[in-house]
Amino acid sequence: MNKKYYGVIPPIITPVDAYENVDEEGFRLLLEHCIKGGLHGMFVAGSNGETMALTQKERDNAIRIAVEQCRDRIPVMAGVMDTSTRRVIENIHKFEQLGGKCAVITSIFYARHTSQDETIRHFEQIVKETNVDIMIYNIPMFTGLALTANTIKEIAKFDRIVGYKDSGGNFPDFQQLLTHFEGSDFSMLQGTTAYAMASMLLGADGFVPSIAPLFPKLFVEAYEAGRSKNIELAMKYDVLLRETSKILGMTKNATAANKFALSTLGYTDKRIIAPQDPIKEEEEKNIIAKIAEINEKHETFRASLQ
Repeated sequence: MNKKYYGVIPPIITPVDAYENVDEEGFRLLLEHCIKGGLHGMFVAGSNGETMALTQKERDNAIRIAVEQCRDRIPVMAGVMDTSTRRVIENIHKFEQLGGKCAVITSIFYARHTSQDETIRHFEQIVKETNVDIMIYNIPMFTGLALTANTIKEIAKFDRIVGYKDSGGNFPDFQQLLTHFEGSDFSMLQGTTAYAMASMLLGADGFVPSIAPLFPKLFVEAYEAGRSKNIELAMKYDVLLRETSKILGMTKNATAANKFALSTLGYTDKRIIAPQDPIKEEEEKNIIAKIAEINEKHETFRASLQ
């Protein structure tokens, strides 16, 4: 097997300035922090990166910066999802010109009544007109369509379909696909942190947690525990990972919570894109306290292993 995409791959935020242009300096510093922290890859321009709220120019800019900063060190997966097949193909052509290697694609959205068959044709046409690796992305909360296990199997038959990121939360389907792709080069990535450790123990190749840049050591250790199939250790890490996910629920907007939490690293601002409400001062205090609590629990846990 030769898996290209594995490990802890955060869907990175897109830091912006007061004009909602990408904060290039801050973004590069955050990316470098992730690389030095041992994270295995980067997913730029996803929902956590507010990709559909950015202007097209700034979306392309965010992808460019990530590709440049991570080049030849960790792989970059870029969200090129859009509302039609042609628009996705055009997004990929721009990505190819930047030297990008792996495009992340959902079913189309906004259009009503998108079907499984239409989605299969969507991927088939994209493969015919592009040259990069393609990662299937299931995120029904934003697309309105939950891709079935059979649809994933059909799409995976096309050339250069290298993996599947599932944020749909259908764990039985994910288990079925783990069995189906076992022993292949196809990468299975869990997008729901609550299922990360269970997925790793059952053979997943990695997971995609948005809060990982804040706790890179914790997430890499958890990945290694899952990869080694150490059930007892993995389940202990599972408890800690679930604690990190609570940060995202401490405001009404998970991205706002994530951006503020990552801003405490000192590289980026907490600003989110209009018209979303900014995080409240009391929420900030609660998040800071939660971060300190998690760090303390992690250190205590690591000490207990020695």
